[in-house]
Amino acid sequence: MGFKMGIVGLPNVGKSTLFNALTRTAAAQAANFPFCTIEPNVGEVAVPDTRLDQLAAIAGSKQILPARMTFVDIAGLVKGASQGEGLGNQFLANIRETDAIAHVLRCFEDGDVTHVDGRVNPVEDADVIETELMLADMESIEKRLANLVRKLKGGDKDAQQQDRLLKAALAVLEEGKPARTVEIDEEDQKAWEMLQLLTSKPILYVCNVGESEAAEGNEYSAAVAKMAAEQNAAHVIISAQIEEEISQLEDEEATMFLEEMGLTEAGLDRLIRAGYSLLDLQTYFTCGPKETRAWTIPVGASAPQAAGVIHTDFERGFIRAETIAFDDFVANNGEAGAKDAGKLRVEGKTYIVKDGDVMHFLFNA
Repeated sequence: MGFKMGIVGLPNVGKSTLFNALTRTAAAQAANFPFCTIEPNVGEVAVPDTRLDQLAAIAGSKQILPARMTFVDIAGLVKGASQGEGLGNQFLANIRETDAIAHVLRCFEDGDVTHVDGRVNPVEDADVIETELMLADMESIEKRLANLVRKLKGGDKDAQQQDRLLKAALAVLEEGKPARTVEIDEEDQKAWEMLQLLTSKPILYVCNVGESEAAEGNEYSAAVAKMAAEQNAAHVIISAQIEEEISQLEDEEATMFLEEMGLTEAGLDRLIRAGYSLLDLQTYFTCGPKETRAWTIPVGASAPQAAGVIHTDFERGFIRAETIAFDDFVANNGEAGAKDAGKLRVEGKTYIVKDGDVMHFLFNA
């Protein structure tokens, strides 16, 4: 399991440039005019994790398989999109299919790149898109509530739950707040997620700054950081131009280039780490002579749930998990050394997997 992140924003803020850099492809046309992205471009990238190389070296693995993350570059949005302006309807449909939203905001000055509203103000840009998503959600909720009337009269329990959740969302939206501000009980969580409300999705604000500002940001990114903090949202500072340049370089050259720019890591690393944190995700590993592989699971997942990411049969027939913490695996030079040192643990169905665990599952077919 990886996750799917939609890259959204107003036209000409650097969405497609960032997508091209992140996926190391030129599949998305990056051009200085609105709606150059007509269909959503989808790209899978490997999640960078230096622990994989360490584990593979110790285990003598023939293959390394990192976790995967999917980026979706979605057409630029404009004011009025909730009413179908620009490519609004298409945008709104595509965004429903993502797990989270990377909202790219223009935080750079460049007279050669046209802003759709003729000014640079990332906070106002964020408000434009948030407002359109809220209006679209309100319209969707009102239609759904009307469609539930007959089922409610028949006493349908699922319909009653949907009606209650939709009305809770509508109440906060009418106050000018996104649906993600609604507090959801655990028993309602699955039904809530199935509603697929646009403003219920977690948001990561991506501040696209100029090359010289990639390390520290600028006044625009500072304003976004303040806004994100007030919303309990996340933000990262990235120069899409730098990401595009290093995507064309070999690893060693890319590292040198980043050092020259005063950066310790690529924007992709920061973006994925922020995305994992946003969605409460973590990584565990399977490791052996054949392959070392990273698996993505939610924080708080049990051992059987982690096994189920490999195959549903593993979860259904789960017996136990042999588990070694990453640091113990490395310190004791592998599974045999960790076992001799008493660091290999046998965990049952109630074990909550920790980030970096190296696991081997036993199950009944």
